[in-house]
Amino acid sequence: MSSPLKKDPAWQALAEHAREMSGVHLAKLFADDPARGERFVAEADGIYLDYSKNRVSDETLRLLLKLAEARGLRSRIEAMFRGERINRSEDRPVLHVALRAPAGESIVVDGQDVVPEVHAMLERMAVFSAEVREGHWRGHTGKRIRNVINIGIGGSDLGPAMACQALRHYGAREMALRFVSNVDGTDFVEATRELDPAETLFIVCSKTFTTLETLTNARTARAWSLAALRDEKAVRRHFVAVSTNAAEVSKFGIDPANMFGFWDWVGGRYSLCSAVGLSLMISIGAESFRAMLAGFHAIDRHFLGAPLEKNLPVLMGLISLWYNEFFGAQCTAVLPYEQYLARLPAYLQQLVMESNGKQVTLDGARVDYQTSPVVWGEPGTNGQHSFYQMLHQGTRLVPCDLIGFCKPLNPLDGHHDLLLANLFAQAEALAFGRPADPKAPQRGFEGNRPSNTILLDQLTPRTLGSLIALYEHSVFTQGAIWDIDSFDQWGVELGKVLAQRIAGELQDPEAGAAQHDSSTAALLRRYMRLRL
Repeated sequence: MSSPLKKDPAWQALAEHAREMSGVHLAKLFADDPARGERFVAEADGIYLDYSKNRVSDETLRLLLKLAEARGLRSRIEAMFRGERINRSEDRPVLHVALRAPAGESIVVDGQDVVPEVHAMLERMAVFSAEVREGHWRGHTGKRIRNVINIGIGGSDLGPAMACQALRHYGAREMALRFVSNVDGTDFVEATRELDPAETLFIVCSKTFTTLETLTNARTARAWSLAALRDEKAVRRHFVAVSTNAAEVSKFGIDPANMFGFWDWVGGRYSLCSAVGLSLMISIGAESFRAMLAGFHAIDRHFLGAPLEKNLPVLMGLISLWYNEFFGAQCTAVLPYEQYLARLPAYLQQLVMESNGKQVTLDGARVDYQTSPVVWGEPGTNGQHSFYQMLHQGTRLVPCDLIGFCKPLNPLDGHHDLLLANLFAQAEALAFGRPADPKAPQRGFEGNRPSNTILLDQLTPRTLGSLIALYEHSVFTQGAIWDIDSFDQWGVELGKVLAQRIAGELQDPEAGAAQHDSSTAALLRRYMRLRL
C-alpha cells in the first residue's frame, strides 16, 4: 500500500462526507429521489440486491468506489485468481475459487494446473457417495449404511453442517446425517444415541489429523463402534478420512484408499467445496453438489469481471465498511427468512470474524481503525419476537441483511406470503419508522436503520452456492481495503496451546496451578475438588 489507510485522501474524503451524512434520514433520501428503490440495486446470477435502504447517496458510493480503487482492490482480486501468495503470513495462495472452477479452466500454482486435481478428487467423492447412497458400501457386518456422522470442527464442521441443513429438502431422507464438533462429550452422546454402530459411517475431517478436539471425538467414535462390532477390521468399513496425513490416518485404522485429500491453499472456512463437503455430497448426491459449485463459480466470475460499481460483493463489502468505520456500527445482523438457513448466521460468524478479526496489516503494523464487525442473527420470523426490539428502538446501530426467496420449497396455504410480507415490512419499518405520539413516546420508531434486502428465486443447491460466494467475496473486499490478511487465523492458536498444557496439568493440579495467575490457579483447584 502506498500510504496508511487513514492518511489516504480517499479515506479522508469519506470521513468528511460521513459527517455530512450523519444527520440525513433515509426518508429524505427516498423523498428526494422517487426512483431510488429502482436505482440502488444490483443483480447477478439470480441474486437481487436492494441496497437502497442504506444511509448512502450517489456521492457516498462514488467515494467508497474511489477508496477501493485507491487501495488496489481490483489488483488484489486478480492476484487471488492468479494463484499468487496473498496469504502472506503463511506464504500460500488462496484458491478456494479453484474448487469450483469447471473442468477445462486453468489455474496454475507453482507451475502446475490445479483444476484437473480438483476434478479428480470430485470424481472420487462422487463414486464413494454413490456407493453409500445406493447401498453398495456396506458396514462390517454387511448391513447397509443408514447413518453418516461428520466429525470435525470449525470449517470442517460449520460448512457441511450448515449446507446439509440448508439443502435438506434435496437430501436422502432415508439416511441420517449428523455432526459432532464439540469436545463436550454430550455432543457425541446425543449424535449417536439410538444408532446402530453396524449401520453408521464416520467421516473424520482434519487436514493434519492431529486436531485435538476432532481426534478426541474420533477416538471415542472408534471405541463406540468397536464395543459393538468387536473387530479392529471394522474400522475400515465404518471410518473414512478427509485429511492429508496418510500416516496418521493409517495408524488410526482407516484405509488410506479411503482418505480424501485437499490442499494447503484451501482455508478451513472456505473448504465446503472440497472433500470437506463429502457428507453433503452423500446427502444430496453428486449432481446437486455440482450444481452448488456452479452457483459458487458464477459469483466468482462476477466478482472477478463485473465493474466495481455493479459488483455485488464489492458493494456489500464497501457498505459494511462504511458503517463499521464511519458510523461506529460494531455488528451486522444476518436475518434469513428461510428456515432451512437457520445455521447460516453461525457459518458467517466464522467466515467474517475469523477472516477479518485482525489487528495488524499485511506488513505487521498495528491498525488504527476498526476491522471485523460482529456477525449474528436468527431466521425470520422468529427473531422478530426476540431481538428485533433492539434493532428498531435500541441505542445501537445494527446494519441488517434480510434474505428471502420468492418461491417456497414447502408451499402451505398462506405461509410463504406471510413470511415474505414480514421481510418486506421489517425492512420498511427499519428504514422509515413511525413518528412518536408525545403522550406515548415509547411507541415511536425513529427509523433510519439501514438494511440490505437480498432476494433470490428459490433455495436450491445453485442459489446456496451463489449466496455463500457473495459473502466470501464481500469479506475479501473489506480485508483488501483494511490491508489485512483475511486468510490466516493465528488468533485460534494461543487458547488451544494453553488448553493442551492445562489438560496435562489437571493430572497434578497443585503443580499446574503454580504455573498460572491466581484466578486460573484457583479455578483449577476448585474444578479438581468438585469434578468427581
